[in-house]
Amino acid sequence: MNKYFLIFFVLLTVIGCAPNNEDVQMKEINNQWGQNQKQTFVFDIKDAEQPKNIIFIVRNNNQYPYNNLFLISSFKAEKEKTSKVDTLNYLLAKPTGEWIGTGFGETKEALFLYQTQFKFPSNGKYQITLQHGMRTKTLKGIEDIGVKIENSTQP
Repeated sequence: MNKYFLIFFVLLTVIGCAPNNEDVQMKEINNQWGQNQKQTFVFDIKDAEQPKNIIFIVRNNNQYPYNNLFLISSFKAEKEKTSKVDTLNYLLAKPTGEWIGTGFGETKEALFLYQTQFKFPSNGKYQITLQHGMRTKTLKGIEDIGVKIENSTQP
């Protein structure tokens, strides 16, 4: 019995120490996202030769009054002066009003693919800034916003 426990423990330790191929950063919004409140995420890319997927994470609740979310994203290398700016429209609810995403209770988490198979130009620090582009000055119902960068598994 102890032999099996030891083998299980060693396997668990080896699996737990395997290199992590993703980096996730979240910012707490607390249901009050001001139109001028930019959320900035800085990532240190150490393997630029590996293609990446860049995914935006949105956690919303039932106080969110819309079925979509306009995001203004800004992407740049930390030492660069210019950035690539995109205006994106993501659906948070189906036409029936049912929230898209996963989660229990009134909070749902949705993942939105921003870039797939993206190759960073070089190793270094990169900055992604997100700001909501809705017509209201204070956006209610968004609990958290985040960015996930993961190694792409597509050939």
